[in-house]
Amino acid sequence: MPEPAATAPQVFRLAIVPGVTPGKWVGTWRERLPDVALELVHVTALDGGDVLRSGAADAGLVRLPVDRTGLSVIPLYTEVPVVVVPADHAIAAFADVDVADLADEIVLHPLDDLLEWESLPGAPAVVAGIGVLVVPQSLARLHHRRDVTYRPVTDGPGSQVALAWVEERTTDLVEELVGIVRGRTARSSRGRVPRAPEPEVAEGSSGAKGGAAKDGGAAKRGGAAKGGDSRRKPTPRVPGDERARGPRGASGGRAKPAARRGKPGGRASR
Repeated sequence: MPEPAATAPQVFRLAIVPGVTPGKWVGTWRERLPDVALELVHVTALDGGDVLRSGAADAGLVRLPVDRTGLSVIPLYTEVPVVVVPADHAIAAFADVDVADLADEIVLHPLDDLLEWESLPGAPAVVAGIGVLVVPQSLARLHHRRDVTYRPVTDGPGSQVALAWVEERTTDLVEELVGIVRGRTARSSRGRVPRAPEPEVAEGSSGAKGGAAKDGGAAKRGGAAKGGDSRRKPTPRVPGDERARGPRGASGGRAKPAARRGKPGGRASR
């Protein structure tokens, strides 16, 4: 007989944009779902939504804003914006800056800018490659070099990272991932991890303890009734028997000598 075809291993594809570090969540996934491989799909920040809708990934860690058409989106955290400057730049002397400090700088604004500015800071770039750049902190760390540094922009727009998936494809594995990124425990997760089965109650076992106690008590009382009174009955007095009970009804031992005859209440005559 032909051998049955082996079942293909289950795989869950998670899209991630640059700068996002899902290491902790990946570790938790592998602990809870060791039989489901987690495959990371690297995508650009602008392509995250399209990759999910195309079915190339089951869920994704994306940056907002994103086209939410057909997607469920859960914001997770917001990254601090930083300004990236040459290591010898004047801004490098400060611990942090605000948007006003960039007024005289040439601030580069790439086409795939990940920050939502109300108004773009700085002067327009006139020479390619000259100026400073404001990006989410994780991207500055990702592309860090010795000749550049970065400083937080305290009042700049943050970059939100979110978990997204196609709403119509909300599977048990997606729910598992939602529980993981939200910090739920394995017991409280809404995914496929089964709950402990409820203990089965045998028929007629309701009130077993009370019934056992009652039955036990009835058995004891019944046994006592059938077996009779367990207390010793007084041994009948037999004339001449020295082992007869004493005046207090205690059995055994020597009998006390009988009192001499005489007048009632009087002394014995000599």
